[in-house]
Amino acid sequence: MHSPITGPASLSASASTPSRKPSPSAARDASARLQEAATSPYRVCFVCTGNICRSPMAEAVFRARVEEAGLDGLVEVDSAGTGGWHEGDGADPRTVAVLRAAGYEEDHSARQFQTDWFGRLDLVIALDGGHLRALRRLAPTAQDAAKVRLLRSYDPAVISDGPAPRSHDLDVPDPYYGGMAGFEECLEMVEAASEGLLTAVRDALAARGQIIGEAPRGTTAPVGAPVAVAGVPVAAEDAP
Repeated sequence: MHSPITGPASLSASASTPSRKPSPSAARDASARLQEAATSPYRVCFVCTGNICRSPMAEAVFRARVEEAGLDGLVEVDSAGTGGWHEGDGADPRTVAVLRAAGYEEDHSARQFQTDWFGRLDLVIALDGGHLRALRRLAPTAQDAAKVRLLRSYDPAVISDGPAPRSHDLDVPDPYYGGMAGFEECLEMVEAASEGLLTAVRDALAARGQIIGEAPRGTTAPVGAPVAVAGVPVAAEDAP
């Protein structure tokens, strides 16, 4: 261990030591990262359990909202599952039927979410509290954990100025073991939250300077802040 400097010598050394400035290469790297963020697509990934029911439904609906808003060149949308049981499979036939009946297009092949995807994703949208916790545990950094949000936290009819809802109140229930009614309910929940999510993504694009937009209006959880969900711990760096 270095011996401490004491007395007048320490004052002299402190006074004569110049402040450290970023090296030119570090400044260039920081500038390049900012430029890349300002030109890269905003990437959103929806995640459920097997990537055959809820998350492909959310992907199809949100992609349609993005296209309707004219943002399809600026936003990339995909989906995955926390498990790999159905990798390579298409969406559940009941998901396909409900989507097509509502006029949505889908062309899906299931896959499992991978840890190294966090680095390229801007938002990871969990369909229920179990997925939220699993994905945050999987996140390599607190900053990555802060990217994970619950889909229904963007539904203005669910989020209010009152006490934070419990995570299970924000779940999109798994319709896999039920009938068509469960898939129809799933679609209703997804559609209700998609407009709020689109607003948040639009605000993030405006903050990057990629579109001209207004500041967040506070009706949904903003992209740059944690979702307030009772009983779901958030990484320390995810606090406001």
